[in-house]
Amino acid sequence: MSEGIVTASYIIATILFILALGGLSNQETARRGNWYGIIGMTIALLATIFGVIERHYEILLVALLLGGTIGVVLARRVQMTQMPELVASLHSLVGLAAVAVGFASFMDPDKHFVGIDLTIHDIETYLGILIGAVTFSGSVIAFGKLSGRIGGKPLTLPGRHWFNLGLLIGAFWFGREFVMQSAVGGGLEPLLIMTAIALVFGIHMVMAIGGADMPVVVSMLNSYSGWAASATGFMLDNDLLIVTGALVGSSGAILSFIMCRAMNRKFFAVIAGGFGTSGGSSASSGGDEEQGEVIAIDALETAGLLSQAKEVMIIPGYGMAVAQAQHTVYEITKVLRAKKINVRFGIHPVAGRMPGHMNVLLAEAKVPYDIVFEMDEINADFPDVDVSVVIGANDIVNPSALTDPDSPIAGMPVLECWKGKTSIVLKRSMATGYAGVQNPLFFKENSRMLFGDAKETLDEVLKAL
Repeated sequence: MSEGIVTASYIIATILFILALGGLSNQETARRGNWYGIIGMTIALLATIFGVIERHYEILLVALLLGGTIGVVLARRVQMTQMPELVASLHSLVGLAAVAVGFASFMDPDKHFVGIDLTIHDIETYLGILIGAVTFSGSVIAFGKLSGRIGGKPLTLPGRHWFNLGLLIGAFWFGREFVMQSAVGGGLEPLLIMTAIALVFGIHMVMAIGGADMPVVVSMLNSYSGWAASATGFMLDNDLLIVTGALVGSSGAILSFIMCRAMNRKFFAVIAGGFGTSGGSSASSGGDEEQGEVIAIDALETAGLLSQAKEVMIIPGYGMAVAQAQHTVYEITKVLRAKKINVRFGIHPVAGRMPGHMNVLLAEAKVPYDIVFEMDEINADFPDVDVSVVIGANDIVNPSALTDPDSPIAGMPVLECWKGKTSIVLKRSMATGYAGVQNPLFFKENSRMLFGDAKETLDEVLKAL
């Protein structure tokens, strides 16, 4: 394959990747966006295999079969509740790949750079390994937190900001040493030390972030993985990898900023860690103290309240994902709409464990897009809502975010369902949410608690309806 065909293929793939991002920004066009991405990646792979690679095709074939098999198996087996940790694990692989390519590029006996070209190549290699190592270790910790293997409480070490500053200074120092030593045929030792520093920084950075901010962490690591891929593109002199990495990196950064704004967080404060706590105190401080009596109801009473309503708002959370209740929710929605009851869904930007988690679940259940609304679109409507059904959500409907300045989630915009006539909260127990904060909503006079597994209780509600 000629160089011109490879270049044209890369341009077409880049356009398709941009169209994919555009498609994924809207629910109605998300499926089309996925196809754009699939076709673009197929073109990119074929152009690289037949136009760039010149030898060792047997190794490439084994790698493609191995990676493709793992991808297909994971895609078929992973449940929707496990999607956030799957995304985190994929980010870790991107980071690990950047580190591996960086060391391979540094130790390549065929490289012939001199003068300023060598310095530029060394900087590209150093940054690629640095970003890749941070992405790898941070994503591994994020996977542990999202899967429950590591607690959601932030690790707030004394002087943690000074510690981070020391690691940053060390990374710059060893970068200088690496460039200087590489010019005379060395550089491996400072490169290894920097890699260790980057791995420690990634671990400490994500460990210091509380459970309430984990969706931001997922999008942030997505951004890091993009920049790592872009740095790898510079090392390999591959224009498509540079552009694709930049697209992923910039879109992930923009998403992180949007989510921080939705949570009333400052992006750099989240990165610095310690959020999910109140001034660095334990997030679960006072989290188990009940604030009054709760009013429990059963499925039959719930069905009665829904049948008598004119306006119903359904607020899904991670509990709906765990119970796999989205299909039953849609069946209830169809029954209520057949009774001329206006049913809408209110989605908080950080509901679930990653951006768009609830939207994906509802799309899977074939909930119509035109009745699914973002928080900013429907928050002002709650005074006119007869019944709000909160399914396995806690922090995103917590009034203390607006009323308690000492709360770990203070200032975070929430869905103000308590302003409606009645709120029905589905929970297994009175346990706190992911941020470890008790919710005053449960104890309000117009709130009702429907305890049990969300799918089982909603099945009973559907039967009663």
